[in-house]
Amino acid sequence: MNYRYVLNELRHHHHRTLVNILGIGIGIALFVSINAVSTAYKEAVSLPFKNLGADLVVQRPEKRAVDSAQAPASMRGIRLPFSNQILPPQDLEKLKTIEGVDAMATSLLLWEFDQGGFRTIMGVDLAQPSLGPVKVKEWLKEGRFPQNPGEIVLEKHYAKFHQARPGDSFPVGQRPFKVVGLLEIKEGSQIVSANIYLPLADAQTLVEGETKGVNLVYLHLKNPSLLAQVKTQISRVLSGVSVTSSDSFLELMGGVSKISDQFSLLTSIVALGGAIFLIIKTMLSNLVERSSEIGILKAVGWTEGDVQKQLMGEALVQSLLGGLLGVIAGYVISYFLGFLSISIPTPWEVNLVPAFAKDTEAAAQVVRLPVSVSAGLTAISLALSIMAGGLASYFLGRRTARMKPADILRKL
Repeated sequence: MNYRYVLNELRHHHHRTLVNILGIGIGIALFVSINAVSTAYKEAVSLPFKNLGADLVVQRPEKRAVDSAQAPASMRGIRLPFSNQILPPQDLEKLKTIEGVDAMATSLLLWEFDQGGFRTIMGVDLAQPSLGPVKVKEWLKEGRFPQNPGEIVLEKHYAKFHQARPGDSFPVGQRPFKVVGLLEIKEGSQIVSANIYLPLADAQTLVEGETKGVNLVYLHLKNPSLLAQVKTQISRVLSGVSVTSSDSFLELMGGVSKISDQFSLLTSIVALGGAIFLIIKTMLSNLVERSSEIGILKAVGWTEGDVQKQLMGEALVQSLLGGLLGVIAGYVISYFLGFLSISIPTPWEVNLVPAFAKDTEAAAQVVRLPVSVSAGLTAISLALSIMAGGLASYFLGRRTARMKPADILRKL
């Protein structure tokens, strides 16, 4: 292959070269950006669990809330949420024995209704420092996390509304607690968004008749691929519990998630296929213009293999340049798409607001799309662009093999 001849040919026919490079570049840019957004969509949906280090949340809904729409006798004071009834110790032991479960953390979620309004209370277990609601201590904006009985942390917007600061005394369940810190809930972590956080032991004393109870269990799996298997096992050994994962969020998103999951790859392949078709069609049509050149080359001693290598070199250079241009353009498009936010509906089981029940519209949390172009996606895109050049070279080789020097020269 004569590399100087390849570069001179591309430079001499710069308009044709530019069309081919832009064609493959557009296809690669669409491939990169569509797949990056699709991946970001799935990551955004998994944020509520990723931020907690959990793969599954296990709860037991109130029987009357499941069997009927009948309201409870009284909503005054501290009570258990409809979807978060106490899980007995034997249930927790069964969860520990399920194959595939690597770690388990518990918490106690409470609702309090009084004349001042409604608030959510989260009792946090410090035994698992990297799993479950205890992760909120990483989001402190002021002060520290409770270390002693009688201490609480407030969500900063709730604290501002009630004009509470660290060091103040704050009533919870008719008992005074000392505010030792303020925190801000991380984006996408609304499934642990409470107004008040305190040690699990303190929260347990607020529930009448329950001294050691928990109603939320967070599970971390040894391998995320075991998710479906573990969910099936939990449903088999524990009747009447709800098991929530990132798949639960995808189910609520319905058609949007299906389009993102099933058609993103197809759409990007169609775009790339169109670019490949463009470059092949352009190069084949240009063979007519270059027939005299090819005839002369063969007449002066160039073999069919030499001509094919030359055409292959031109196609591969154009495809590689188009691939690089497409990756850069795809990265720029993905960067700007990263400023978009999407609304993720929250399943009723992990929604902390009492106004929502099973048959009503789920709450939504708005998160920013975590769009990024991975090294793997970049490598695949460049490989596909080179494959496009290879396909173009193959069809060019088949066409040039049927071109006879004598027939070409007689037409000159």
